[in-house]
Amino acid sequence: MDAPLASRDSFRLWTQERARYADTDRQGHVNNAVFATFCESGRVAFLYDGGASVAGPERSFVIARLVLDFRAELLYRDLVDIGTRVQEIRRSSLILGQGLFRGEECVATAEAAIVLVDNATRRSTPLPDALRQRLLALSDGG
Repeated sequence: MDAPLASRDSFRLWTQERARYADTDRQGHVNNAVFATFCESGRVAFLYDGGASVAGPERSFVIARLVLDFRAELLYRDLVDIGTRVQEIRRSSLILGQGLFRGEECVATAEAAIVLVDNATRRSTPLPDALRQRLLALSDGG
C-alpha cells in the first residue's frame, strides 16, 4: 500500500482508546510503552472480529516485530483513534500498518509483523486460502 501511515484516509478499520492518568510519566505525557499498548488494541480489534479470532480455533497470530515511530506527545485524557490496515500478505505472516491520531494529528505510526502459528505445534503455518482472501479484502488489493 502506497498511502502514508500518517494519513487518516489510509485506514478503514478504527478503534478508540482514552489515555488514562496511569499511562503518564513524570513529564506528564503518555509513556512510550503505552503507545505500543494502543497499537495492540488496534491489532486485537482487527484480529478478533466480533470476539472470534480470524485465525480460527486451531491457529493463533503472534507478533514477531513491532516498529513504532513517535511523532507527537499524548497527554492524560487525550482521545486516541487507532487506524489499522493490512500492508502486506506473505506466506505465513502479514504486515499490519497503524496510525495513532489525536483528532487530525498523527501522533505515531507503526508496522507490525504478525505470524500465523499452529496451536498444536507452536510453529508457523501457511495462511489458509480463505483467510488470505479475507485479508486481501481488507487490504489495498481488495
